[in-house]
Amino acid sequence: MTAFLALLGREIRLALRHPADTLAAVLFFVLVAALFPFGVGPAPETLARLAPGALFAAALLAALLPLDRLFGADAEDGTLDQLLLSGLSRSAIATAKALSHWITTGLPLLAATPVAAALLNLPVEAWGAALAALALATALLSLLGTVGAALTLGARRGSVLLPLLVLPLAIPAVIFGAAAIEAAAAGLSPSPFLMLLAAGVSLALPLAPIAAGAALTAE
Repeated sequence: MTAFLALLGREIRLALRHPADTLAAVLFFVLVAALFPFGVGPAPETLARLAPGALFAAALLAALLPLDRLFGADAEDGTLDQLLLSGLSRSAIATAKALSHWITTGLPLLAATPVAAALLNLPVEAWGAALAALALATALLSLLGTVGAALTLGARRGSVLLPLLVLPLAIPAVIFGAAAIEAAAAGLSPSPFLMLLAAGVSLALPLAPIAAGAALTAE
């Protein structure tokens, strides 16, 4: 556990020292939300109807941006080899990477969600459901993205392959997350859809690090 926490702390410190990836993800998220009304028109009713799907699509695409550097930077300078020889299990390394991605990318996106929701004219009553759904969905994407990053490590045009691997797996998260926001906006309970998202995270939490660790072993 000490080695795991040390690795997690290292990843977070690196992200704080070099915040460009996090800033790019947040700016992408907000800019997509700001540009969306120009594409569909400024009518409040139209924006409110399309806001759940647009919010989720923008957030998940933004969270994808730093994923190609999740293992790539460490592989380039030899740090990944040292981590693999450190005695820490490969699945634990993948878990630390996924958790650090969620902390340094998912949480800032959650902080920017009220701004994006206001730009998309999402009813205030649905903001709580949007935050809860995005918290679960970004956690799921971090786990799935860690697997994708490990699989594409060292591949030519890995940054192109990574979204192609991860995005199809994230489709259920978009469906359930948008449905939760729509339910909250309509005055209904978003709990069933949030529970489905939580079930997805619970399933991916033990399996994704094992798969990512196996991919690192293959590397």
